[in-house]
Amino acid sequence: MKTTTYAAGILEAYEYLLTNHQDFFIIGQGLWSPWYVGATMTDLDKKFGKDRVIDCPVSELATTGATVGASICGYRPMIVHPRVDFMLLAVDQIVTQAAKWRHMFGGNSTAPATFRAIINRGGEQGAQHSQSLHSWFAHIPGLKVVMPYTAKDARNLMISSVLSNDPVVFLDDRWLYEKEEEYTEIEIIDLNDVLPQKLREGDNITVVGVSYTSLLCEKACEYLENTQGIKSDFFDLRVLNPLKLEEIIKSVNKTGRLLVVDGDWSSCGIASEIIASIMEKVNLDSLKSSPKRITLPDAPAPTSKALEQLYYIKEEQIVETIIELVK
Repeated sequence: MKTTTYAAGILEAYEYLLTNHQDFFIIGQGLWSPWYVGATMTDLDKKFGKDRVIDCPVSELATTGATVGASICGYRPMIVHPRVDFMLLAVDQIVTQAAKWRHMFGGNSTAPATFRAIINRGGEQGAQHSQSLHSWFAHIPGLKVVMPYTAKDARNLMISSVLSNDPVVFLDDRWLYEKEEEYTEIEIIDLNDVLPQKLREGDNITVVGVSYTSLLCEKACEYLENTQGIKSDFFDLRVLNPLKLEEIIKSVNKTGRLLVVDGDWSSCGIASEIIASIMEKVNLDSLKSSPKRITLPDAPAPTSKALEQLYYIKEEQIVETIIELVK
């Protein structure tokens, strides 16, 4: 069986886009470095040239502005921010300009830029290098937000993001780069058609994960089915904005229980938005327990390795919470 990894999926997406779309180019910091952004961009500069894979000085604001400007002029560019934390230095170009462009000009002009950012938390990197911030960007109308979990989605949804006519924030989690799965061929998907993906089928509880937490959820659901016979409808969210929750609402009406697991903070986070949106539409008489969420503690990430063990979500927490909800 031929297999691939999450990082290899991203690299394959780049090779497809650079080969088939001459209006596509990439700009960012460290794109020619030996690290090659976690092996997701290995040798692209050598294969496709340094005029299409552009390593740039440290100026998030200038390079993001250039990316937005190029997209308005007919290109389909991508800016790579090796840490999402520093994308905040360019939030005006993303939130105030790109996200609004189509609406301000009555649909006659668009800014189809892709803003790729990487979540690098853990490894004692501390509070300023460990944020995710996807809930921030998902709050903004006009801005699509994509967070793939599988290698297949990392590849296919990156292609979909670049080919979208809207600006897209594409967030990938470095903790998933070595995740391996069976290889599949490239599938071109309209980003507007992408829904949450059901990865496990069950009647006892509905579980929703986002990016890396989908890995934890999938392991927890598998463990509980094998050891205790608890079967979960498990969904990987994939697209955070716009949220499309119809299938998850149907699932909650069936199971009567809901758990959302997100690697972000609780307050105003995507987990609370999912729960609120589902509670507005679900048949309340079908509920067997109150919905629950598992998120990060409301505190900046610690630097100490010992404290990191306490801070980040673990599979065991998900297992215990599902048992509590189902009992």
